[in-house]
Formats: sequence, structure tokens, C-alpha cells
Amino acid sequence: MGAFDFMLRNWTEVLELTLQHVWLVAVAMLLAVLIGVPLGIVVTRRPLLRRWTLGAANVLQTVPSLALFGFLIPVPFLGGIGARTAILALTLYALLPILRNTYAGITGVDPAVVEAARGMGMTNAQVLRQVELPLSIGVVLAGIRVATVTSVGVATIAAAIGAGGLGTFIFRGVAMVNDQVILAGAIPAAVLAVLADLLLGWAERRLTPR
Repeated sequence: MGAFDFMLRNWTEVLELTLQHVWLVAVAMLLAVLIGVPLGIVVTRRPLLRRWTLGAANVLQTVPSLALFGFLIPVPFLGGIGARTAILALTLYALLPILRNTYAGITGVDPAVVEAARGMGMTNAQVLRQVELPLSIGVVLAGIRVATVTSVGVATIAAAIGAGGLGTFIFRGVAMVNDQVILAGAIPAAVLAVLADLLLGWAERRLTPR
């Protein structure tokens, strides 16, 4: 009960850092979706781009999170100490599952359905908007779900570069060798990850065509 007692005694700080954590993840995910989904669509139309685009996203995914934060700090205009660098890093980490699932979802649509839509006189834009995206939405949401849960975990490292979030408690607890403080950051972060997974899983099931 030590960790929960600590969280109750310091509930205002726990709430503040939790909101910071949610904000970091939400902004990064919004940017990742706005970049990853359109890019995934473009890749389905330009097969030559697939190797380079997915390859670059794979490389970013393999870079250790703390190292990526370090690489981004000296980048002019985009880097620095604080939330801006953390959001950029989280966005880059979230791109691969969103990009990959968007590509897989659209290319996985039954070609016969696409041809039937074109046979009805639909333009390419109409086929994408009215056929391919609705039929692939479940796969796309699965990618967003994976990216969100991953981002909740990676965002705890953002505290190392002064971006705040629940990682603040974790790093503080490590420095103090205090399990209560570490758990005050780890428990809410785990709860956020579970809630995000459940919410997006529900949306995925509801929107997947049957």
C-alpha cells in the first residue's frame, strides 16, 4: 500500500504529470496519424516508394528510444530540451505501425470489390473514400492502437529531457532508490496504456466491417 499512499498524498502532482503524459501522447499520435495514414495511402499508389518509406520507418523503430531523444536534441528548430523534442520522437516512433497497417489494410481489400466499384463508374478518389478506406478501417485502427500503447510507454522516457509526464516520478524514484516514487509513475502509465488499448480495441471492433 506504500505506493498508493504516496499517490494519495501527492495526488495533485500525480494528476498534473498524468495530464502532461496524456498531452504528449495525444499530440504525437495526432501528428503520426495525419502523416502516417496519407503516406500509407500514397505508398499503395506508388509501389516504388514502399521499400524506401517502410524501410526508413523500420530504421526509426529500431533506434533505442533514449538514443532517439538524444539524436533529436541538437536538431535546429525541431530539437532542444523539452516537450517539442519528445513529441517529435514519439511521432517518429508511432509512424511505422500506422504506415504499415494503412498500407496492409488498403492493399488487402478484395480486388474484385475494387474492380466492381470502378465498373460502376467510380473515380479513383471515390474508390478510395467509399470502398478501400471503409473496408480497411479496422486494420488501420489496429495500427493506431499499437502505436498509442507503445507511445504511452515510450513517453515515460520523455522526462529525461525535461518534457514532464509520469516518467518524472520514475526517474526521481530511481535517483532516490525509492520504490514508492517509481510506482507512482509506473502504475498510472500502465493504467493509461490499458485504457488506451481497451478504448481503441472497442473502436476497432465497432468499425471493422462484418
